[in-house]
Amino acid sequence: MYHFGVSKLAVIQKKRTFASEMTQHVPTELGTKPIGSLLWQYSLPAIIAMVASSIYNIVDSIFVGQGLGDEAISGMAVASPFMNLSAAFGAMVGVGASTVISVRLGQGKYEEAQHILGNTISLNVILGILFTLACLPFLDNILFLFGASEVTLPYAREYMLIILLGNMVTHLYYGSNAILRSAGHPRTAMACTFLAIIVNCILDPLFIFVFKWGIQGVAWATIIAQAVAFCWQLKLFSRPTELLHLRRGIYRLRLSIVRQCLAIGLSPFLMNSCACLVVLICNNRLLQYGGDMAIGAYGIVNRVVFLFITIVMGLVQGMQPIVGYNWGARKDDRVFRVLRYGIIGATCITLVAWLTGELTPAPVIHIFGAGPELTEKAVQAFHFVVAAFPLVGAQMVIGNFFQSIGHAGKSIFLSVTRQMLFLIPLLAVLPKWWGLDGVWLAMPISDTISFIAAVCMLVYMVRKIKRDETNRTA
Repeated sequence: MYHFGVSKLAVIQKKRTFASEMTQHVPTELGTKPIGSLLWQYSLPAIIAMVASSIYNIVDSIFVGQGLGDEAISGMAVASPFMNLSAAFGAMVGVGASTVISVRLGQGKYEEAQHILGNTISLNVILGILFTLACLPFLDNILFLFGASEVTLPYAREYMLIILLGNMVTHLYYGSNAILRSAGHPRTAMACTFLAIIVNCILDPLFIFVFKWGIQGVAWATIIAQAVAFCWQLKLFSRPTELLHLRRGIYRLRLSIVRQCLAIGLSPFLMNSCACLVVLICNNRLLQYGGDMAIGAYGIVNRVVFLFITIVMGLVQGMQPIVGYNWGARKDDRVFRVLRYGIIGATCITLVAWLTGELTPAPVIHIFGAGPELTEKAVQAFHFVVAAFPLVGAQMVIGNFFQSIGHAGKSIFLSVTRQMLFLIPLLAVLPKWWGLDGVWLAMPISDTISFIAAVCMLVYMVRKIKRDETNRTA
């Protein structure tokens, strides 16, 4: 009995010591610092990182266009949604884990946050390997499903083969970066992204023009760059002085942690998966009504538009730990202030995208080295795609808000409505009446309807939260 009591006392003392040490490192500024400067502090590094990441995707396309031609651009456009589907599994784990970690830090549950880190590593390894093994045997069939033709299939196949082989690295890289932000290191997460970008941009021309590896060189550059960045992340997480660090005993999967992370991460996963499904359907409609060049045009416009989407994504990534922490600490007034600033900022960003697409589409398209036919189709697509774009930013912020406060079901619903409930039916109907223009027109119409749905849900939710707060303080 005596030895048992001493052992038990030692364990309790160890836990108290750990909690005391962790308290010294908790990013308490999330609950005290003014919201405007805090949002700027956390969002700016994420925005810079996301924009830089988008730019290096654009650089990939520029190198492909300049070195391999329009058909290679179209092949890469076919492969991109498949690659995004692969990354969606890593985002599901990473975003879900980072959200749960933010809430646990706000609640002071530091030991549980530590285990979430270890479970994230294990889960990403498992999902990365399983996805690769499931897709490799059916690669050609999947690419045909995504809109590949006999002309573009060789380019898409060569590219995706390398991407799939390095899929586990992609999962680990994105998941670890999300957790770095939640642990109070947004600038470090940005630096990791920059490292991947710099390595990628150095390797792209080397592999394409010097080694003559073709489109496989672009894929190898992407995977190697992510591997280098992940090695740096591992080094950072190996420091015992960090709030969250790698140590023994945290890697064994816990059902409760896995369930929480996947439930919250299901929203961005469904959003990415729906986006892939939409591109799949869109590519097939474009192939039917406009051929390979229409798919290439959509690929170019998507990369340009995605540049602005990534700015909004950086903004909401900066919002996430602030909202999660203050929601866990029950500081609702700060939560609503972050939401308001986020909606205003996202709307301004998407308004710039609208102005770019309506006023100066041709100069932007020419950067990709597109030929006359591809340029004509891309300019036409640009006008349509951004027609209702100023509404998209607010819809993204609202969806992320629900995700950050743990209302995964509402976030999932908003993720699904814009693409599954509205866009896909429009893609099925409108091209029958207006051909290629009908494909383009479906996008701004679905953006408008989904914005209205998001605003209605937000108004209802805010009123409910305020009513519950009133009852709690009464």
